[in-house]
Amino acid sequence: MATVRPSDPVCCSIQLSMAARQEEESGDQERVSLYEPILAPSPSISRAGWSIHTAKRPILNSDEIDQMTSLIKIPVPEMIFGNNHVIIRHDSCGFEVGFNAVDALDRVAKHGNPDGGLVKVSYSDSWLKDKARSGGDGVHEVVKPFDWTYTTDYRGTIRGTISTLFEKTEDQIPLHKLRRPDPILFFEDIVLFEDELGDNGISMLSVKIRVMPERLLLLCRFFLRVDDVVFRIRDCRIFVEFGENELLREYVVKQDSYENVKRKIPSSTRDFGLYLRDPNWVAEQLPVIESVTEKAKVPLQDTLP
Repeated sequence: MATVRPSDPVCCSIQLSMAARQEEESGDQERVSLYEPILAPSPSISRAGWSIHTAKRPILNSDEIDQMTSLIKIPVPEMIFGNNHVIIRHDSCGFEVGFNAVDALDRVAKHGNPDGGLVKVSYSDSWLKDKARSGGDGVHEVVKPFDWTYTTDYRGTIRGTISTLFEKTEDQIPLHKLRRPDPILFFEDIVLFEDELGDNGISMLSVKIRVMPERLLLLCRFFLRVDDVVFRIRDCRIFVEFGENELLREYVVKQDSYENVKRKIPSSTRDFGLYLRDPNWVAEQLPVIESVTEKAKVPLQDTLP
């Protein structure tokens, strides 16, 4: 039987470790986490040996922003919810997969744009034209030493020895099971960060999770819109079938030009922006650039030291 508990408004605080930064191995998906959540006394919901912990807090204060900036080495987004998280935990073995803003932003490119400057150059041209019309200066501010779109390849923070057991698989998330009219025992939608890119679009990372009697599904979605330039989505889904003691992790990258997506808006609409602001609609229009699914078996006994 599931037990449900609302998110505790004071259940976590950002704890950033410089020691963890020094131990980090760059490029490793399972690198050392920079985030240590403080969990509530009881989870948001427990079901079939699994516990879900969620935290929904206000945006960071100035001291917390300074601390995070010094650690991840890039300016943080305009709206940063550094104390928010979603954690899926297997109670008996201690394995966890969690999602938080700190570790997600740590995977943003620190030294330029991964697209070879395409987005930065396109944005810069538009920005310069606007500045020329207004007679302003400060042109140097458009060139940033990091990926200013905050694009991240974050696939979750793994804790426990099971991280070594993730392997690529041909198995797919069983959509037919998710389409069943099963009761939703628990649902949460949490924003990790958001930035309007200087009024030129939006960059947002959010996490949704729903728990049903026999399974759960989590979606961590990065959504990027740079006006007149590009749309980009990076989805990480975690699927757990409670009776099978295994996880599927699906990572999908989608991208297309702004104009290509705009052409797909129904011609009869009067509000084009309504579609362009909808991540779900945009996701259905974008071609898949990359897709990989991994599986991890959960030990039935405690394997942690």
